[in-house]
Amino acid sequence: MSLSSSQRTPTSGGRAAARSAGAGATRLPSSRERRPALAALAVILILLGAAGSALIALNSGNRSDFVAIAETLPPGHKLEQKDLSRGDLAGATGGLIPWSEAEKYLGRYTKTWLYKDQFVTPDSLTKDNEKPIPARSALVGLSLEAGRAPSDGLQIGDVVRVIRVPAANQDGGAAVTLVNAAEVTSAAGAITDSKTSANSTLNVSILIPDDDITAVAAAAAAKTVAVVKLAPGTKPDVVRNGAN
Repeated sequence: MSLSSSQRTPTSGGRAAARSAGAGATRLPSSRERRPALAALAVILILLGAAGSALIALNSGNRSDFVAIAETLPPGHKLEQKDLSRGDLAGATGGLIPWSEAEKYLGRYTKTWLYKDQFVTPDSLTKDNEKPIPARSALVGLSLEAGRAPSDGLQIGDVVRVIRVPAANQDGGAAVTLVNAAEVTSAAGAITDSKTSANSTLNVSILIPDDDITAVAAAAAAKTVAVVKLAPGTKPDVVRNGAN
């Protein structure tokens, strides 16, 4: 009996040793073993933060000041100091007016609508000593709905014929030509909304002889005005350089 007992003892000890060896193979890393990995991760994050800060600083250093609009201005507005604000930009800014050159553009006239905070290019203003409204002429604004202008819209420089049409509640009225050829000096909006395809409004400014001001303004107010786009090259009744 004692012999049998002594033979079983090593077997029991061997099993305990096996369990101990198996446990050692699957144990989690100790906190001391994880420290180098955490330290390496911290170093990487520090380097990434430093690189980001350097990039921001580099881009900030490339920013420049340009001329912007303080409040919305209509076409034909004479530019004053109070109309301008300073805005800074980085990157591709070709064509914009540097703030250092703002004074040389004072006294010029706007060619189109300029909106608040919009940056300004020389093309949006008249040239030096050029007036947007020649003598014996006027700029008139028209608000045109579907059926009163070409469906594909109008662009600056287009020449249109201005016609007074009968009102919707008028029967038997005849259409009357108000202006034979008027140049479009600004255009905004569209006859049809490009996103919803719903009817919208096209707003244009046209240059007309001052003899036609009253008739055109009255038709515009009564919403009985329509415009027809003429062929390219058609000479307008009022030429920009004032040579009628």
